[in-house]
Amino acid sequence: MMMCHSKKSLKTTMPLFSERERGPRARTIEEITENCWNGIVGAIQTRLNDGSFGLTFQETCPDGNAVCGVDIANFQRAISGLGLPWPPDGSLPNPYDVLDLIEFCYEKVAQVNPGSYHGFFQHYHLSFNIEQGRSAFREEINRIFSRNGIAYELETNGHFKRLAPAVLGDALAAAIFKTGDRLLDELLETARQKFLDPKPAVRKEALEKLWDAWERLKTLEDRDKKRSVGMLLDKASPEPNFRALLEVDAKALTEIGNNFTIRHTEVGKTEIGSVEHVDYLFHRMFGMIQLTLRGSKRGG
Repeated sequence: MMMCHSKKSLKTTMPLFSERERGPRARTIEEITENCWNGIVGAIQTRLNDGSFGLTFQETCPDGNAVCGVDIANFQRAISGLGLPWPPDGSLPNPYDVLDLIEFCYEKVAQVNPGSYHGFFQHYHLSFNIEQGRSAFREEINRIFSRNGIAYELETNGHFKRLAPAVLGDALAAAIFKTGDRLLDELLETARQKFLDPKPAVRKEALEKLWDAWERLKTLEDRDKKRSVGMLLDKASPEPNFRALLEVDAKALTEIGNNFTIRHTEVGKTEIGSVEHVDYLFHRMFGMIQLTLRGSKRGG
């Protein structure tokens, strides 16, 4: 297959009036709304019509092996085999099925470039550019999500990440975990990655890793854990009143980890049933860890 390696730059979508006047919409919605789904359907259907999936799902010219379009039936068989929601049936699919569908399409899409025209069959022979096709598809999907306030972003690796609440998201993006303790760094980085996962179950796992990081951090100043915690809090705040507040909060966070289904899952522990509660607890613990890391000159 001859590939086109055109250097032609892709046009960046200009912001609309409301975006220029008021800025982008807050992206806090974790469901795929009807408007968003309609936009996704349009983006995929356009690429089915113009041949953008023809590199993988090839419809070939009867008078040779040149690609001239998309084998729609084969595309739909591949989708069906993965249990993904296509073709649309008028209902609103499960949001995670939609994200899976988009990731599948990102993997298969390529920019289509018409070549020679075959007059007898009235079609063009096509060549493709994968990088440009993926970039344009990703830009369109992310714009649809942004306009509809959807809290997911399609990255250049073709995977979705969840956009954390604004303040926490900034802190997570800026944090570089170089604490001097390899295991602590690994726990913190795993917690960050899991927290940004679209699936709520995985985000709950982020709490477990973050609380494990807290328990690890509490032992780094001294072999005596109680003494070590005191040293951490002393370094975090030499001011007595704020130091006392930190001690209360540190004890409360430890109790939360023990009494809720974070570090323990025995009968009698309180389950965390809301993604908003996961966000709150992660934010609260991350703030404590970040403060104590900086106070002890361990980065964060």
